[in-house]
Amino acid sequence: MSGEVIGLPTLMSYLEEAIAEFPDRRTGDNTQYSLRDSALAAFSVFFTQSPSFLSHQQSMHKSKGSSNATTIFGIEKIPTDNWIRTLLDPVPSSSVSGVFRRVFEQLEAQGSLDTYRAFDDTLLVALDGTWFHSSESVNCEHCNRQTHSDGRTTYYHSAITPVLVRAGSNQVFSLEPEFIEPQDGATKQDCENAAAKRWLTGAGLYYAERGITILGDDLYCNEPMCRLLLENNYNFILTCKYSSHSYLADWIEHCDAKTDLHEKVVKRWDGKRRLFYRYRFAHGVPIKDGEQALRINWMELAIFDAEGKRHARHVFATNHHLTGENIIAYIDAARARWKIENEHNNTLKTKGYNLEHNFGHGKENLSNLLLTFNLLAFLFHSLLESFDTRYRLIRQTLPRRDRFFHDLKALTQYFLFDSWEALLRFMLDGLDLEDPGG
Repeated sequence: MSGEVIGLPTLMSYLEEAIAEFPDRRTGDNTQYSLRDSALAAFSVFFTQSPSFLSHQQSMHKSKGSSNATTIFGIEKIPTDNWIRTLLDPVPSSSVSGVFRRVFEQLEAQGSLDTYRAFDDTLLVALDGTWFHSSESVNCEHCNRQTHSDGRTTYYHSAITPVLVRAGSNQVFSLEPEFIEPQDGATKQDCENAAAKRWLTGAGLYYAERGITILGDDLYCNEPMCRLLLENNYNFILTCKYSSHSYLADWIEHCDAKTDLHEKVVKRWDGKRRLFYRYRFAHGVPIKDGEQALRINWMELAIFDAEGKRHARHVFATNHHLTGENIIAYIDAARARWKIENEHNNTLKTKGYNLEHNFGHGKENLSNLLLTFNLLAFLFHSLLESFDTRYRLIRQTLPRRDRFFHDLKALTQYFLFDSWEALLRFMLDGLDLEDPGG
């Protein structure tokens, strides 16, 4: 991905602009630490993937008169963990949402999104829900509840985490989340579908203006959701399981195959055997029973071996017009939806970001705000890997993510660096790599 350098100082300036607008409820004794320092301190923990980062920097400041918390993240006075939680709890997570948009605007302005545009000049945005906190004791008014058969209750937080994806690339970029939580005045618990609709009719409208194709699993493939997408100028490609769309499945089975179905077969070698990829598509298929049912375009990929045994089948609904020339590209785009699970949510849960760890629950907004900081940390690292040549070379040399962050933690614990750039230069020198410049 080409474009101007988007370094950590630039990204941190976006975050500081948002922090400057945080509501500040400090009074009396709790004014000893600034809200700015508390927010930057919380973010630094997620960015370094080091829960003990701040304690190490406090020790470094005592011995050296400064710390990496100051030189890299701009923290003037490191707050304690308790003060961070206390000062940040009143801050709505939406206060940080503008940072995602600033990043998007920067990518758009320098033309870096051009390579992410797919067919019909659209960007692919995958939606999915994920848990990020659960407990049988710690809870707040924003928690959802799951009652078990044995009488236990699990309190949990979850969110829709939209992600900009591209077929054929493992690089994804986070967009602002939408939280799945009880809404004011609602008598029912919130759900993923309702939260997705809020994002689509709220924050998502900014992106819809730029041409978006929404990717989603079968949960989203229903008539109300599809109509809402069309009404708000989105395109869509949604997983469409036969098990939950019996009328559609029956329509496909009994339609006139010669006039209604179009087919294309491609032979591929997977390194061990020859496989046959059968692409089929049809236009104007009713998504459910009824004369007024919404008509969608249907597409399917079935993979067979040389003996005719089917190994996989993927079915999707879309509003895009399908042809023999573009069907493979549309199917590839549809399958890119899995990147939100593999390259985003799973990475956040298992690759050091500790998405499901309880960093602090609070009584108001803390849990949601910290989740947003975590998403921003992931986004910042994704951007640095794409645009910062020093960072990218180091990551390519240390391909294991855990090795990179292990080194980052160790170096910032024992050495004081004048800047983020100085840290990267030190790592390059230690790896005997020539400095490629910014």
